[in-house]
Amino acid sequence: MPPLTQPPMSAALPWRYLLLGLLVVAIWGINFVVIKYALIELPPLALAVSRFALAAFPALLFVRRPAAGWGNIAAYGVLIGAGQFGLLFVAMTHYISPGLASLVIQTQVFFTVGMAVVLAGERVRAFQWLAMGIALAGIALIGWHAVTEGAAITPLGLILILLAALAWAAGNMVSRAAGRVDALAYMVWSSVFAIPPLVVLSLWLEGWPAVRQGLQQAGWLTWAAVLWQSVGNTLFGYGVWAWLLARYPAASVTPLALLVPVFGMSASAWWLAEPLPGWKIIAALLVIGGLALNMLWPRMVQQWRRPAWR
Repeated sequence: MPPLTQPPMSAALPWRYLLLGLLVVAIWGINFVVIKYALIELPPLALAVSRFALAAFPALLFVRRPAAGWGNIAAYGVLIGAGQFGLLFVAMTHYISPGLASLVIQTQVFFTVGMAVVLAGERVRAFQWLAMGIALAGIALIGWHAVTEGAAITPLGLILILLAALAWAAGNMVSRAAGRVDALAYMVWSSVFAIPPLVVLSLWLEGWPAVRQGLQQAGWLTWAAVLWQSVGNTLFGYGVWAWLLARYPAASVTPLALLVPVFGMSASAWWLAEPLPGWKIIAALLVIGGLALNMLWPRMVQQWRRPAWR
């Protein structure tokens, strides 16, 4: 890759980099379907161990440790590994469909805002309250159908995914405390610390016989799914995303993440025949609409306030 440069904040993504960013969010969205395939043969926590083990090794031998403290790196690994993905994988076994999982977990944005208020003293602005209210309406609609139907999602599935989003938000606060570090190196080295708690939880909750059986019966499709998550989703995805953020303003890159649940729900409907009834589409529009308002409103206001003669 060419040397990283910091362009003016008004710079827009060229088409080739826009397509590269879309490829990343497509990989992240499709990953929810890939997880479902991997869970056919591997227990969820054992799958998480495999994911982070392959994300850490052998990349650890070629990527230098990021400029962050050991405690910070370890905390991020535990929160993202055992917290976010451990809970996500458990939820996706029987309790929530891949499409809805890709949507509900995006509530991490609002958990992050809440933690920033409590821990960093940041102030929630009016548009953020409105954005959270819109997204909460979508989550409430999903919760209602979890209680009344329990087909695509159960109450336990909704709780597990919201806890996974909370763990992700806590990880965001930890990574923010690390400062400006190499995101790819941060993911690789923190993955090492995700492995021990996941191994302990897997042996405790799933048991060695179930883990051994899963490893023995896992075929090429399962290991391809694990590689997709570790190499494609983590190393390629986060690496390219960090590279784009280093070259172009966050306002030009981060809105692409709004498409993750779009890709997730579309891929789940295409490959897994997940139904898309009206209530699910409305819920998706509400959640994504709230996320879009929270992410895009400051940029829109800045554009409106810019003098026309400039």
